[in-house]
Amino acid sequence: MGYRWVVLCIGALAQGTNAAVFLGLPAVTPQLRDHFGLTLPQVGLLLGAVNLGTMIALVPWGFFADKRGERLAMAIGGFGAAVCLAAAALGNAWIAGVCLLGAGLFGASVNAASGRAVMSWFGAEERGFAIGVRQTSTPLGAAAAAVALPVIAAAAGVPGAFVALAAASGLIALAVAVWVHEPPGAVRASADHGLILKDPRLLRLGLASGLLVVPQFTATTLLVALLHEHRGMAVGTAAVLFAVAQVVGGFGRLGVGVWSDVVRNRIGPLKILAVTIAGGMILTALLDQAPVWWLVAVLVPTTALAVCWNGLAVTEAMELAPPGRSATALAMQNSANYLSASVTPPVAGLVAAHVSWPAAMLLGAGAAVVARVLLQPWRSLRASSPQNSRSVS
Repeated sequence: MGYRWVVLCIGALAQGTNAAVFLGLPAVTPQLRDHFGLTLPQVGLLLGAVNLGTMIALVPWGFFADKRGERLAMAIGGFGAAVCLAAAALGNAWIAGVCLLGAGLFGASVNAASGRAVMSWFGAEERGFAIGVRQTSTPLGAAAAAVALPVIAAAAGVPGAFVALAAASGLIALAVAVWVHEPPGAVRASADHGLILKDPRLLRLGLASGLLVVPQFTATTLLVALLHEHRGMAVGTAAVLFAVAQVVGGFGRLGVGVWSDVVRNRIGPLKILAVTIAGGMILTALLDQAPVWWLVAVLVPTTALAVCWNGLAVTEAMELAPPGRSATALAMQNSANYLSASVTPPVAGLVAAHVSWPAAMLLGAGAAVVARVLLQPWRSLRASSPQNSRSVS
């Protein structure tokens, strides 16, 4: 049915708008520091507030979406995030931090529910591609924000950037409320979620995913600051490079989704990416004092690689879930991601400021290596998963 593409489009737009908040705001790190008078580690804490809120609320929103449907979950969450983002424009750093925490608490609904919507409408043979489209919207949303937010912040200040994000979130929530519906015969979950919360495969996948977020957020959080403050590049040029990395990483998510469909395996490609990311982070650390464009030639592709892996883990998590539990499984997998996303910006900023920029990159490389070790004994269970028998034509 053609309607499934409507669901995919709106789900991807919702995901991209949410990503503009938690991944796009680092593009205005210098403006945030100036506006609120923060140090680099402090602005890392501010940016991490969104991810902390998301991490706290992911599993409850997953329960809600599996029980009440993704349309209601995303609409409530989107409107709530819009209110919080608008309120962030009104206060000091403490008020902004609390409001960004609230934006994460509400925005978590999109992460849990939009994946369920896509999972419900697409069969196993094209699910890697469909989830790849949904996941591609995350870095593309971040890239759009990286281009737009510095311009908005320069013209209307940091409050103007928050208001722009609030408006986008509210518009997408309205689109969800009007156009998103479940397919005929969609399975709703019962109140018992105990078994899925104890599934060792999902727990291990979540831990590996959380470790892979460390290089992702080390690279994305520090890219602009590293090139601008550490190497003297103009902030506008650094922001454009940030956007380029997000766009390339976004299309990479689509590509690795198709790759996983072709090989009928999600984890094999994920292992390869973990090793490649680790190598790129190590090379970035070694080129710290090289000519700046040599550094850029490694840092930007490495950042793109660090962005592109997520759809594989998302798809594997939902395919491991029992029928009607895909939002909860996705929320479990993403919880570790957002814990890492909350902790990594301040820790990476602290290491960069008080140890060295190469040490921060090596921290990301080490986490990728540990993730690869965790995935070593894994064999994708795609063929036997109950989710893989479902398809809506």
